[in-house]
Amino acid sequence: MIELDGSQGEGGGQILRTALTLSMITGRPFRIVHIRANRTQPGLRRQHLVAVQAAARVCGADLGDMAVGSRTLEFAPGRITGGHYDFDIGTAGSSTLVLQTLLPALWHADRPSTVRVIGGTHNPMAPPAQFLQRAYARLLVLMGACVELRVRRFGFYPAGGGELWAQIQPCSRLQPVELMQRGEPVAQYAESIVAGIPPQVAQRELDCVRRAMGWSDAQLRAIAAPPDQGPGNALLITLEYRHVTEVFSAIGEKRRRAEEVALQAIREAQHYLRGDAAVGEHLADQLMIPLALAGGGRFTTIQVSQHTRTNADVISAFLPVHFAFDEQAGIHVCSVHPA
Repeated sequence: MIELDGSQGEGGGQILRTALTLSMITGRPFRIVHIRANRTQPGLRRQHLVAVQAAARVCGADLGDMAVGSRTLEFAPGRITGGHYDFDIGTAGSSTLVLQTLLPALWHADRPSTVRVIGGTHNPMAPPAQFLQRAYARLLVLMGACVELRVRRFGFYPAGGGELWAQIQPCSRLQPVELMQRGEPVAQYAESIVAGIPPQVAQRELDCVRRAMGWSDAQLRAIAAPPDQGPGNALLITLEYRHVTEVFSAIGEKRRRAEEVALQAIREAQHYLRGDAAVGEHLADQLMIPLALAGGGRFTTIQVSQHTRTNADVISAFLPVHFAFDEQAGIHVCSVHPA
């Protein structure tokens, strides 16, 4: 039984999600206390509870009594089984984070799988669905995984109701990759999605991007989703390079001006553009489990956050790998080695 303290490091939900994923893959049970201890609402929120329930269903684990607010969990995995799975968060909780908990495990399933998660596809505290499609899945395919992601319906905070769908093929082994450089630019564009709110919101956000980034109209896209998928708004800035794609986002909220939403995404994109690192802070977090499963690899990143270091500690508790973080000429390098 691996013992984990959910208050260690950044003390958020990633500790739990990483433990669930690697417990399913390795067959090693774990016990975690003080779940999400460093958050304003500690313990399991709805999306975390669904992630636990989803993991248990995929590998036949017995959960006992679990509920929203629970701060302790014992998880003893069984055999990973492929097939079709449906999960409904019931709130705008992140469907992307639930799906990311399952994806690496289902590469080790006995047959192909399809997963449908209903919940939030775009909310302020999680990567948007397009990040998984364009940034995360692109690198998974590069490593040898076969995964297809689709957004069938948008789901915004606070209503949720979005639908994220994935098809996953078993993958016996991932290949290590080195992402030291981005490569030459391929495409750069911004999208403003609006549903059930005035289209002028999208135009104001895109006007801000035009002025700040110096982009043309051809790089700016307003997307009007059906009104029943809102109310909601998201601004996405996509930067595609030869070796990597990054997606930066900001989510509209009630009483938040369109210009403030745009400025958040613009600042993150400009911070990335000013450097030479291959991946941003959030993509760095998502790469760590695939690289650990591959047994090696390295990448350059803008910065090494406490979130990243905590994730490395949890991964190393399940897998015989060691993470090294170095800085070279102002660029951070994360390397994964066999322990």
